[in-house]
Amino acid sequence: MDFSTYDQLAFDRLDNGVFKITLNRPEKYNATDEQMHGELARVFRDVSEDPSIRVAVVTGAGKAFSAGGDLEMVERLAGDHERVSHMLKEMSDIVYSMIECEKPIVSAINGVAVGAGTVVGLLSDISIIAKDAKLGDGHVKLGVAAGDHAAIIWPLLTSMAKSRYYLMTGEMLTGEEAERIGLVSKALPREEVLDEALRVANVMATGAQQAIRLTKRTLNSWVRQAAPIFDQSAAYEMLTFMSPDVVEGYTALREKREPNFPSAR
Repeated sequence: MDFSTYDQLAFDRLDNGVFKITLNRPEKYNATDEQMHGELARVFRDVSEDPSIRVAVVTGAGKAFSAGGDLEMVERLAGDHERVSHMLKEMSDIVYSMIECEKPIVSAINGVAVGAGTVVGLLSDISIIAKDAKLGDGHVKLGVAAGDHAAIIWPLLTSMAKSRYYLMTGEMLTGEEAERIGLVSKALPREEVLDEALRVANVMATGAQQAIRLTKRTLNSWVRQAAPIFDQSAAYEMLTFMSPDVVEGYTALREKREPNFPSAR
């Protein structure tokens, strides 16, 4: 596959068919704008179809994994039906391409993970996070329903009680707490995260390929059962992007204050 067409994702082909994908907007803490979102929507299909790749490892450039959706992108989305419809398709492409990717995916969550960063981090087959990294789904604090990945995977990884708590409050949690409740595979000191992710990737890259891939496919049958729940949550998120609450949400973020949502007045 030709990966030269990507601009905001960087790639390294390592030994044994390990393929490192780096979210590469360090000056913006790897926040996801329209371009990066579009690249994430297709990269895992390219990984799946590339015969030279055995395992993908995803990490972030600099101090962050991904600091969520770029605020200017959010502003452009609000109330724009055409943009929202396009985002809905790409959101689905990210989720389903990760689930259906033939190759195992390992995330090395080296720093804060919000928004699309949380999607990629938690939908990876194995997730390694820094103990002090902050992770969360802040959709409700923006004024939109928790969509993209949360409804399909959080209840499976942890519990309905924890999912309700974090998704309905929008509170963040540390990597250490994420490991404790089962949301991630492993939490380590920050400086060890990428090395451990690469070690795990090499274990799988040098193992029985068909056995590992079919095990992934089987386990993801649990996730596929939740596909209608994901589709509902994604539609609800996009619906709420048409509401006045989201305007107050991104305005409050820009002004660094607590939101005063119209629906709560």
